[in-house]
Amino acid sequence: MSILLAGGAGYIGSHTAVAMIDAGFDVVIADNLYNSNAAVNDRIEEITGTRPKFYECDIRDKAFVDRIFGENEIETVIHFAGLKAVGESVTMPLQYYRNNLDTTLTLLEEMEKNNVKNFVFSSSATVYGEESPYPYRETMKKGSCSNPYGWTKSMIEQILTDAAAANRDLSVVLLRYFNPIGAHESGLIGEDPMGIPNNLMPFISQVAVGKRDHLTVFGGDYDTPDGTCRRDYLHVMDLAEGHVKAAEYAASHSGTEIFNLGTGTPYSVLEIISAFERNSGVRIPYEIGERRDGDLPEFWADAAKAEQELGWRAKRGIDEMCRDSWNWQSKNPMGYRG
Repeated sequence: MSILLAGGAGYIGSHTAVAMIDAGFDVVIADNLYNSNAAVNDRIEEITGTRPKFYECDIRDKAFVDRIFGENEIETVIHFAGLKAVGESVTMPLQYYRNNLDTTLTLLEEMEKNNVKNFVFSSSATVYGEESPYPYRETMKKGSCSNPYGWTKSMIEQILTDAAAANRDLSVVLLRYFNPIGAHESGLIGEDPMGIPNNLMPFISQVAVGKRDHLTVFGGDYDTPDGTCRRDYLHVMDLAEGHVKAAEYAASHSGTEIFNLGTGTPYSVLEIISAFERNSGVRIPYEIGERRDGDLPEFWADAAKAEQELGWRAKRGIDEMCRDSWNWQSKNPMGYRG
């Protein structure tokens, strides 16, 4: 039986493919390469010795997705496919709602048609909204999202929950990520954003490699120990291993379960810069800029449920996250394109 990684050539999907193969799963990747690169499959094979089966397709294409199910004995779907830039979602809301909701609906309809019962969704801590106190716990009500990207995650969670309530054979696991950073320790795969990075670590890495001249820190006057935002960063390989546990869990349960995947420890922007400098030996020039709309001062996970029920907890610390980010970027200054 195989695991289908929808959107599996992206940052989190590619690392999950490695973790899945290492755990003994047969991996099938479907990706339209909008935010990824076909070279990822070569790198996965170099790391694991196994080449995942790959389909270049838009997950909204029902006929193509039906073909994938017809050609493979898929047992579980892990859904990464979607547009993911917060700022872009504000300027392109219709594209985000159309793409992210349609990929989910297509997968659910084709799973039902092909009698596939297990679904793991790549969700986000953003669904807790601006109202929830931290640390975030799975028992909290979802809050108001500050952008269309976040709302698509919240809406998809509701769609999946309703689908599982209507079909008692359907098993849904909602994984609420916090802030994944880092790369595979080999330096062969890592985060390779198109254009200007939206997230902190790839921007720092690009400054370190000389691709950008400095980092702008959005806000230095928050009510935090050093005035900069604090987030719960976790290593992408810890996150990937969480998907292995989630897939195993989905295969033996029904209904909907929610799990936070985080470390439970927040780090500020300045702490991340310092840790990166310590682990790379490269100075990161930065300036403090204005606050960015929609940024919360701080939040982090309560990840106790994942440890108790999935047997998962983050094992890699901030030094490993920064070291592996630099190892990837220094070996691939232009990402997969050079």
